[in-house]
Amino acid sequence: MFDRLPQTALDLLDWPWSKIEPYFNDLEARPLTAETVEQWLLDWSRLEDLIEEGSRRLYIATTRDTSDRALSVRYHDYLSEINEPARHAEQRLREKLLASGLEVVGFEIPLRNMRSDAALFHEANVPLLTEERKLINRYEHIVSTQTIHWEGEERTPYQMRRVYLDPDRARRERAWRQVVERQLLDRERINALWSEFLRLRTRLAHQAGYPDFRAYQWDVMRRFDYTPADCETFHAAIEAVAVPAAARIYARRRQRMGLATLRPWDLDVDPLGREPLHPFHDVADLIARCETIFGHVDPRFAEDFAVLRREGMLDLDNRKHKAGGGYQEELPAARLPFIFMNAVGIHDDVQTLLHEGGHAFHSFEMASLPYSHQRDLGMEIAEVASMSMELLAAPYLTEDYGGFYTSAQARRARTAHLEEMILFWPYMAVVDAFQHWAYTHVEEAVQPGASEATWSQLYRRFLPDEDFTSLEDALAIRWHRLPHPFDSPFYYVEYGLAQMGAVQIWRNSMDDAPADIQHYRHMLALGGTRTLPELYAAGGARFAFDAQTLQTCVSVIEAELSRLESAE
Repeated sequence: MFDRLPQTALDLLDWPWSKIEPYFNDLEARPLTAETVEQWLLDWSRLEDLIEEGSRRLYIATTRDTSDRALSVRYHDYLSEINEPARHAEQRLREKLLASGLEVVGFEIPLRNMRSDAALFHEANVPLLTEERKLINRYEHIVSTQTIHWEGEERTPYQMRRVYLDPDRARRERAWRQVVERQLLDRERINALWSEFLRLRTRLAHQAGYPDFRAYQWDVMRRFDYTPADCETFHAAIEAVAVPAAARIYARRRQRMGLATLRPWDLDVDPLGREPLHPFHDVADLIARCETIFGHVDPRFAEDFAVLRREGMLDLDNRKHKAGGGYQEELPAARLPFIFMNAVGIHDDVQTLLHEGGHAFHSFEMASLPYSHQRDLGMEIAEVASMSMELLAAPYLTEDYGGFYTSAQARRARTAHLEEMILFWPYMAVVDAFQHWAYTHVEEAVQPGASEATWSQLYRRFLPDEDFTSLEDALAIRWHRLPHPFDSPFYYVEYGLAQMGAVQIWRNSMDDAPADIQHYRHMLALGGTRTLPELYAAGGARFAFDAQTLQTCVSVIEAELSRLESAE
């Protein structure tokens, strides 16, 4: 009967559950033997890909236009009427496969994941997971409607990022304060929503038999290769290694700008007072130049990116009623990635597209894996793909390679990127430590004042060189603008770990770029079929949390910063 399944997820979107359910029933009823298991997995994968892609396409649509309430209703209905019953049905299939005791080559890690997922599943949690998605949608709606009137025009906070690059300090400060004043208007709404998230997620954990949401989410995220204690080790390593390195960067910025302290509006502008980089004319120009750059890294990457361009899988411009941030979302049935971002004409847009391009190439490289479960990635490796691409593409930013800049401008852009990498580790520690505290101290964290105070305390611990004197309210809600605690709890340490992996891969490319690119592509092609340490090793990196490994990475970055400075 599986030959009657729709060819595309778009066709399946019109199906009620009553038409989908028989396919699950067929899989559940079939005899499962060594001879039949591979076809059974292929059929299950096809069905799961179609259903999952339907959900992702609707999610994408809601982020492209948060003002379309009909879209939100349709997305919520799909979650309730299709995703919920599908979760129950998939649980029965997991149990059937696990009970069979059958092993499939290349399926060892997915089987490990299934055992964990099966143990996690609780019927009572399915509607709570749907409710969580609805809360996320509410958060996205709040932040996507934040706009200000600036110099006669309505602007989103993302569009104001260009003003933060203006050499005119008074203008930067005025812009920064106006954006924060607008964000403070939603302070109570977002804090109330945060309390709802905490209570809901605590219920999820308790109903699944866990002492707290952190322990529950650890298994949900399949963190088999590290523990919360490892994260605390990482925080300590960052405090010992990255915080002093960040202090050196901040000191250099203060000296160049002639300032006693760095205020929030002093952190993005060029420290030498040069006009902001304007890397591209419009989104079409951004796309064309990045496609060329990808081709220099590896011709296959340019071919893959061209597919995205031709298939309309890029939504890159910023506009009102568009959700914030950027992401790459795989459409598993179509085997196509979709890239979403908010370009406003600054260098950060270039970095974002290079980053999301790395995610997209990951999707393309592992597309030949036959089972959906093999293409289910942990973010610790997914972010290595994206962060490595930023670094591997960096040598080709100049106009000589069809990129965006003169040699001097490229050195400036690369310097800013490398400094931001060092500065990111302390910020990541703030975000990760904040979530560890919140979900293990829920009774305190549901009180807005406590969450805000803890965030501020952690910020001052890891980023002491940023001066928020008399701006305490702005600091207290700085996490409101970060989507991860709301839509992806505990998803942030991955960036810090992956950045260490990416720096190691980049370092290897300095010695033998062609061989390193092949190792990189091999790592991507493995998908989720190996453990994290094995995947990192396939790319030529070490999966680690310790200060020694972090120091090695920081030293590589600082050496390159010195080289770029000497070339000025």
